[in-house]
Amino acid sequence: MAIEQSLKLDKKIKKTEKKSDNSKLTKKTKPKEKKQNIVKRDWYLIDATDKPVGRISTVASVLIRGKNNPNYDPSRDTGNHVVVINAAKIKITGNKLTDKKFYRHSGFVKGLREVSLKELMESKPEEVVKRSIRMMLPKNKLSRKIIKRLKVYSDDQHIHKNVKFKVIENE
Repeated sequence: MAIEQSLKLDKKIKKTEKKSDNSKLTKKTKPKEKKQNIVKRDWYLIDATDKPVGRISTVASVLIRGKNNPNYDPSRDTGNHVVVINAAKIKITGNKLTDKKFYRHSGFVKGLREVSLKELMESKPEEVVKRSIRMMLPKNKLSRKIIKRLKVYSDDQHIHKNVKFKVIENE
């Protein structure tokens, strides 16, 4: 019996030595480094002079979302910066100036407000382009982050002078 007990103790000692050896190995190895997902964002310039709003919006929404990049992922923000100039000179076709209405509601009773496209073009022409691009993005948290990279100006003056743009020429 004494021999059997000593053999059991030897086995237990060997098992604990193996465990301690494994723990020493894990301490010596370096921790895994996290991959940094750095996205290279390009700057695009779109001139909206005499172009329909829908054509400008489709091009801008693809660029701002990053669908033109090979590393596109719908669940990640891989888009680019987009600057639209001359928003006051866009072309509106058909009877949209009088027929198209934009609505907003304050949340109170009788809080519904409507503005026609003509009134909005006179007061804030850049808002028309911004709204049309926003409606082409998915309605989630990611689009609220993406839309911040869109800059729309009513004339050809903008504050991004030191940026090298890729100019988009669309018909």
